[in-house]
Amino acid sequence: MNIWFRQHRFALGAALAHVRKAPGSFLFNVLVVAVALALPFAGVTLLDNVKPMSEQLSVDPEISLFLRADTPREDAEALAPQLRQILHGSRARVDFVPREQALANLKDRSGLADVIETLGDNPLPDSYVMKLEGFASSADAVRVDAIAEQMRLLPGVDSVQVDSAWVKRLAALLGVLRLALLLLAVTLGVVVIAVVFNTIRLQVLTQKEEIAVSKLLGATDNFIHRPFYYTGALLGLCAGAVALGAVALALRPLNTAIAEFARLYASEFQLAALPPLGVAALLAISAGLGLAGAMLSVQRHLARLK
Repeated sequence: MNIWFRQHRFALGAALAHVRKAPGSFLFNVLVVAVALALPFAGVTLLDNVKPMSEQLSVDPEISLFLRADTPREDAEALAPQLRQILHGSRARVDFVPREQALANLKDRSGLADVIETLGDNPLPDSYVMKLEGFASSADAVRVDAIAEQMRLLPGVDSVQVDSAWVKRLAALLGVLRLALLLLAVTLGVVVIAVVFNTIRLQVLTQKEEIAVSKLLGATDNFIHRPFYYTGALLGLCAGAVALGAVALALRPLNTAIAEFARLYASEFQLAALPPLGVAALLAISAGLGLAGAMLSVQRHLARLK
């Protein structure tokens, strides 16, 4: 075990020594890779902030059920047990709204009391308003549609309105954004691997004689490969850190602009940086991309040297 640690410590030291020999080239490559990583990292940060907001917006959808105007009051009130039976298993509040109360509410809210008085008879039907609880995600909106379909089959029902349609549209939009971000991340991940591949290729070519001497002295392939692997991983790790730093710096001016927009909607929404676990995951991914590029380059070009 001590030998394994010693070998990897030596490989890491050799990688750092190569970086110190050509710091300008290393920093330039870090900058190129960081630019490629910054956009998907910014997308991940945006989705991480929007996800809890979308979940909060999708809570407590409402179903409004309107009866036909000729439905007797007794039949209208008798629908309440059937509605509760359909809602069995879902926490919901069922409120019966008589047509008289609906007309009074319309007068109070619209400010058109005089106009409504000229209508004579009350044109509004009896209705039920059901507020559903326990819908923690936008995917649950599908269940609301199934419940609404059952309610439309009840006798005396004229129409059923569900306010979860916008929730599903929001969920679909977030799904498209996630897919677009995934495709962008894959594309830029290939760019990162290509940059690291080319960097390690140049390093292998410059150390060609040193590699040949090491082989003559009995060095194994793993011993020769490890420093290049560490160089690629360090390149990816440093580029990921720079990209995350750039995203964090960009949050401040963005939040200033967002605060003015959110204030118009009486909201205090602000973009927050990723949690430590998310930061660690992105750094691991960027280091992994660097390692993958280094492994491909080393295996290809050292095989040619043989």
